[in-house]
Amino acid sequence: MATLPRDLRFLLALSTPLAPLVGYWLGANWQSFLVFFVAIPLLDWAIGRADATSAPEERARLEGSPFFRAVLLAYVPLQLALILWGARIVGSGELAPLQALGLTLSIGLVTGSQGITIAHELGHKSSRLDRWLARVLLVSVGYGHFTVEHNRGHHQRVATPEDPASARYGEGFWRFLPRTLFGSFRHAWQLDRREVMLASASSVLAAAALGATFGPLAAAFFFGQSAMAITLLEAVNYIEHYGLRRQQLADRRYEKVSERHSWDANQWLTNCYLIHLQRHADHHLNPMRPYAALQPRAESPKLPMGYAGMLPLALVPPLWFRVMNPRVPGAAHA
Repeated sequence: MATLPRDLRFLLALSTPLAPLVGYWLGANWQSFLVFFVAIPLLDWAIGRADATSAPEERARLEGSPFFRAVLLAYVPLQLALILWGARIVGSGELAPLQALGLTLSIGLVTGSQGITIAHELGHKSSRLDRWLARVLLVSVGYGHFTVEHNRGHHQRVATPEDPASARYGEGFWRFLPRTLFGSFRHAWQLDRREVMLASASSVLAAAALGATFGPLAAAFFFGQSAMAITLLEAVNYIEHYGLRRQQLADRRYEKVSERHSWDANQWLTNCYLIHLQRHADHHLNPMRPYAALQPRAESPKLPMGYAGMLPLALVPPLWFRVMNPRVPGAAHA
């Protein structure tokens, strides 16, 4: 029980749905953007980094932690309830159009940052329940093909020109976005057409059900929060591998994936919120390892800020290039 206080930090992952709720109650439905992209980066800077790796016994404990698993499972009904609530509020027409848009996109920040992160984690599990819950979360943001492409495409092709989710050196986010959207869907379709069709149809049915229950604005809300969530996911993909490349060998195969092929961010606070997603190099080396047990990697290139600070930067390519291009290992420029 002495370890429980340390594990309580992961409860931050369950707090993000509060941001749009508080914004609604305050009548300031855009305030989530200030929380996510101003307050959290400032707190990240103030609190600092956690670069130390865990002792083997602590890593083993985290790999089997029932508390961490309970946090993952508890998030799923929170997201579904948040979407239902948002659909009811927007569908009722009680909000002015700009405030309705703010609430829609604020909920998309939650479903994209927290929801897809947890779906990502659950989608790597061997449990049928966990994989099914991952699909539920992804269907709720209209991106049900993600697990197919991520597990069977991205992890094999990461940091190569064949991977649409690996951003190239000098490629701005707004050029990367259509390439990854269409390329990822196309490859997922090639891998498992039936799963992609089922997931896509389920998202359309979910939107139709919300529209039938709460009115046509509720269906528009569903697609709006999905668009925000998907954009956020792909912005994170952009950040995680920007400019990093595996070398092609003489036999035309690529070198083995190493910690040098993912950007790490060791900021303590955002790693608690994102259940250690930012320890991304270790995730690619150990895809089945629970996120709670992911470790900082000494040889991985390091982002100057956590994801909350890097995301706004990624949206402005000249600023992104100025900050990030000098940090990309020289061999990746070729």
